[in-house]
Amino acid sequence: MAPSFTFPAKVQLSGRNLVLNGAGIRFRAVFQVYHAALYVENPSHNFADMTRNNEARRVHLMMAREIKSDELGKLFARGVQDNLDKASAARLMPAMLRMSEVFTDYKRLDPGDQITLDWVPGQGTVITVRGKVAGEPFKEPEFFNALIGMWLGANPVDAKLRDALLGVKRPDITDQANR
Repeated sequence: MAPSFTFPAKVQLSGRNLVLNGAGIRFRAVFQVYHAALYVENPSHNFADMTRNNEARRVHLMMAREIKSDELGKLFARGVQDNLDKASAARLMPAMLRMSEVFTDYKRLDPGDQITLDWVPGQGTVITVRGKVAGEPFKEPEFFNALIGMWLGANPVDAKLRDALLGVKRPDITDQANR
C-alpha cells in the first residue's frame, strides 16, 4: 500500500524560498508509482516560462511502490529523450549517462523513499536520493530543464501529472458532459 504523504507549501533551497507550484501522482496503469511536487520561486502555469529564468526549482518525488532503480533510471532517460530534439539529446548524452549511474548505486527504491531534483543557480542540478546527495552537481542548465521536461514538456510521461504540477485545472470528461 502506498504511504500517505503531504508536500509542504514552502521549502528552502540554498537560501531561496520556494513555493509549491503543484503536486500530483504518477500512475502506471492503475498503480501509483510516485507522488510528485514542483517547487518554484515564482509560481507559473507555463513550463516554457520556467525555463527562461535562472531561478531555483525543485521536483520532489516520494515513491508509492517498490521499483528497481535501474528501471526508474531508464524511464527517466526515455522521458527526457521524448521531449528533446536529436541534437539536444546528443549534447546531453554524457549527463544522461552520468544520471543513469547515479541510480545504479541503489538496487531498488521502496515505498516512502524520496528523490529531489534541484536546480541551484550557480551550482547546477543536484540529485538527492534518500536524503543523501548523489554525486556531483550537473552544471548544464539545459540538463535540469530536459530532466523536468519529462513531466512538464510537450510529451509528458503523464499529462494529468503535468497539469497537476503546473497547477492547471482541467475539467474532466464527466464535467464537460454535464455542461
